[in-house]
Amino acid sequence: MNAVSSAMPAASASREMGFSRVLGAYLQEARAECLRYLRNPGFMIPTLILPTAFYLMFGILIGRANGPDAPRYLLAAYGTFGVMSPGLFGFGVALSMERDNGLLTLKRALPMPPGAYLLGKVVMSIFAAAVVSCILVLLATLVAHVQLSAAQTAGLFATNLFGALPFCAMGLMLGMFIKGTGGPGIVNLIYLPMAFMSGLWFPLSLMPKAVQQIALVLPPYHLNQVALNVVGLGLEPVWPHVAALAAFTAVFLAIAVRRLRRHG
Repeated sequence: MNAVSSAMPAASASREMGFSRVLGAYLQEARAECLRYLRNPGFMIPTLILPTAFYLMFGILIGRANGPDAPRYLLAAYGTFGVMSPGLFGFGVALSMERDNGLLTLKRALPMPPGAYLLGKVVMSIFAAAVVSCILVLLATLVAHVQLSAAQTAGLFATNLFGALPFCAMGLMLGMFIKGTGGPGIVNLIYLPMAFMSGLWFPLSLMPKAVQQIALVLPPYHLNQVALNVVGLGLEPVWPHVAALAAFTAVFLAIAVRRLRRHG
C-alpha cells in the first residue's frame, strides 16, 4: 500500500512536468514566430502601412466630406482589410516558401508538438491584427474624432482578433497548394480583389449587382458586416455573418488538413 501511495505523487509530478514542457514548447514557438515577423520589415510594414494609409486618406481626409459617419464606417472596413493580411501572407506566402525550402519538413521532424508550428503562426497573425486595430482606433478617436463607447471599442477589438482566424485558415489552405516562388503574387491576386469586391473600399450599394452577389460568398464581407454592427452602423442581424465566418474557417481547415495528410 505504501509503495502504491508513494508512486501516485510521482506519477502526478511526471504528468505535470510533461504538461509544462508541452506548454513551454507552444509558447516558445509562438514567441519565435512573433519575433521572426517583427524583424521582417517586408511583412510588417505593408501589414501596418496599407490599412493605416488608406484610412488616413479615405477615412479621414476624404471621408469627412462624405458625412459624419464615413470615418466610423471606414474604421470597420479598413479594420477588416487590416486583419486579412497577417493570415493570408503569414500563412499563405510563408508556408508555401517553408514547404519549398524544407523548413516545414524540418519542423515536423523536431521533437515538438505537431500543432505548435501552426499555433505559433496563429498567435503571430492575431498579434499583428491587434497592432493594426490599435493604430486604426487611435486614428479614428484622436484624429477623426469618432465617438466610440468602451463596449464598442472592446467589441471591435474582439471582432478583429477573432476575425483573423478565417484568414489564417484560408492562408493555410493556400499555402498547401501554391509554390513558394509564386506565393506573393498569387496571394495578392486573391487578397486585393477580394477586399474590393467585399465592399471594404467602396460601399457595395455603389457597385454592380454582380459584385454585390459575389460579396455574399467572400469572408471579408461577413467580417465587415459584424464590425459595422459593433460600431453602430449595422443594418443586418450579426449571427448569420458569424456563422458564415465559422463555416468558411471549417471548410478552409478541412481542405488544408486533407492536403497536408496526402502530400505533407
